[in-house]
Amino acid sequence: MNERHIAGLAGLGVLLALPFITPAYFLHLLIQILLWGFIYTAWSIMGRFGLVSLGHGAFMGVGAYVPALLWNYFDITPWLGIPLGIALSALLGLIIGYPCFRLRVVGHYFALVTLALGQVVLLSIVAARDITGGSLGLTPRSIGHSWYALQFPDKIYFYTIALIVWLLGLFVWRWIDRGIGREALEAISDDEEAAAAIGIDVTREKLRVTIVSAALTALGGALFGQYLMYLNPETVSGIGVSLQIVFAAIAGGMYVLLGPTVGALLTIALTEGLRVWFGASFVGAANTIYGILLILFVIFMPRGILGWLEAARRPPVRTAPAE
Repeated sequence: MNERHIAGLAGLGVLLALPFITPAYFLHLLIQILLWGFIYTAWSIMGRFGLVSLGHGAFMGVGAYVPALLWNYFDITPWLGIPLGIALSALLGLIIGYPCFRLRVVGHYFALVTLALGQVVLLSIVAARDITGGSLGLTPRSIGHSWYALQFPDKIYFYTIALIVWLLGLFVWRWIDRGIGREALEAISDDEEAAAAIGIDVTREKLRVTIVSAALTALGGALFGQYLMYLNPETVSGIGVSLQIVFAAIAGGMYVLLGPTVGALLTIALTEGLRVWFGASFVGAANTIYGILLILFVIFMPRGILGWLEAARRPPVRTAPAE
């Protein structure tokens, strides 16, 4: 067992002990960090291979609203509603991804398509206000502590669920990173034409990673809604959420396993700090600062915080002196 494995087990032990020694407010923040870290990790599965999506708020919104609506109107347990929301998000990823990848819609054109998708989902939620509550939001029907309804007043239950799901996200990220498809995705990211010329099925590989990313994002959105017990289209879908996802994954380091989680820690700390600092006097502060920081990170630290730290730890490359 090497040092990295020992450090990983020690970190897991600390995470398991935290809910028993952490005040309720900080436990609430930890749950959000784990859930957002999972969502950001799901985005980075696509983003690290050049598939820049600005519409992941669409997948998160579908994943959050489907189980809540099924529960409120048909008394269908979230244990069935969440998988349905995940399936619909995966289908949405397939519907939007297949024509884009077949027609070679790449780069900023693909980003614009996904941006439009996020806004379509947000506007659809707002337009169906008689069902979804529109811009006023939706509150899932509460019945207290219930495994059937996936509702737990005690935060330790949701912390455990969030921790398991977060570990699942890390496992999927590592599985793709070390799988046989990584080389194909990196080749596609570098040059699609050359990748296709050597026999790589470009459409299949890009669809595979898109569907996985969409499904995981929907799962994160569903659990986020179940935890907060309140859904609002501005907080679970649309450009604001999509920009937050992109910023956090890039800021933390989408090429590093724990980078998106560091991004989650950064965004939660930023959001809470701004809430305490500005209160209700500057409602759009978070999104404004996200945009500014995103520009700065892309220019000066494109591999994110953890990526920069990894590069700084590497010994400098020594070049042989000229004869």
